[in-house]
Amino acid sequence: MTKMLCGLALAGALVLPISAQAQTAGKTVIATPNAPEAIGPYSQAIKAGNTVFLAGQIPIDPKTKQLMKDASIEDQTKLVLDNLKAVLEADGLTMDNVVSTSVFMKDLNEFGKMNEVYATYFKTAPPARATVEVARLPRDVKVEIGAIAVRP
Repeated sequence: MTKMLCGLALAGALVLPISAQAQTAGKTVIATPNAPEAIGPYSQAIKAGNTVFLAGQIPIDPKTKQLMKDASIEDQTKLVLDNLKAVLEADGLTMDNVVSTSVFMKDLNEFGKMNEVYATYFKTAPPARATVEVARLPRDVKVEIGAIAVRP
């Protein structure tokens, strides 16, 4: 009999019920020093088959480890997407491999500004996207973005 784990939704991550056996079979941790290290019990990304699930990134400069909490939404969005790009590159992928993103914003009134920067990273065939306003984000940042990418 396979044990089932409970599902749990968190900002930047969705964990669905899966068997305990599937948790260890066929999954690879993707990590790079070119993106902020995980600040909790999670991975920068997990590869399962041809799919890469990227953890939500917040605007932390991976070189200085400094949080850009007071930066503009444009600057925060750029750093977040650069961090996602670095994690993708660690597995030989690009932003063109992203099929879905989840954008969490502190203030949807800044959606237009975020979207202008976001559009520069996804020029052709942009991924599916969900964008929501949340009451609070880790370390009180303005934006967090997670993604799913697929290897062709």
